[in-house]
Amino acid sequence: MTDQFAKIFEEIKRDPENAKYTSQGICPLYYAGPEARINIIAQAPGRRAQEQRMFWNDRSGKRLREWLGLSWDEFYHSGKIAIMPMDFYFPGNGPHGDLPPRPDFAEKWHPRLLKLMPHLQLTILIGTYAIHSYLNIPQSKPITNIVRNYQDYLPQYFPIVHPSPRNQIWISKNQWFVTELLPELKQRVRTIMENNDD
Repeated sequence: MTDQFAKIFEEIKRDPENAKYTSQGICPLYYAGPEARINIIAQAPGRRAQEQRMFWNDRSGKRLREWLGLSWDEFYHSGKIAIMPMDFYFPGNGPHGDLPPRPDFAEKWHPRLLKLMPHLQLTILIGTYAIHSYLNIPQSKPITNIVRNYQDYLPQYFPIVHPSPRNQIWISKNQWFVTELLPELKQRVRTIMENNDD
């Protein structure tokens, strides 16, 4: 099965739609493995992540690991955490931050990788692009309403806001996120991490 993951990785690099990255020696940034139990889907790697070849290695990542109750080693080295953004490459800078992920990228590559991860038990959807795409919800529906009703999407999906410090005001205004949602998220993650059954 490892060969299958490697094959897809090479196909992504050779895809003409990714030629501008491959020609610069930039590889797709994601992690998918046969023992993954939890899948984390967010927007796309930032410039820093792409340059470092390491996702979630910033303040947002530290906060995300705290929300999930995961240590550094569990997050990066356990093999139980898959990380598949909606685009595996930094999409560039826009007038108000990073550009959005390419709209067809996840649709093209995610299903093939997901087929190789039969032990997945929970998919954590972070932010607007992942949430609206995976839950097939119109962009017009506010993300606050979706996250507030997170139980509607369990046990397969768990939608949350991005752990960026920019969302601190939102979190302050929505204390249920801290008092109700995060304890539930942390408990589910810990149960899955400690369960060795297939």
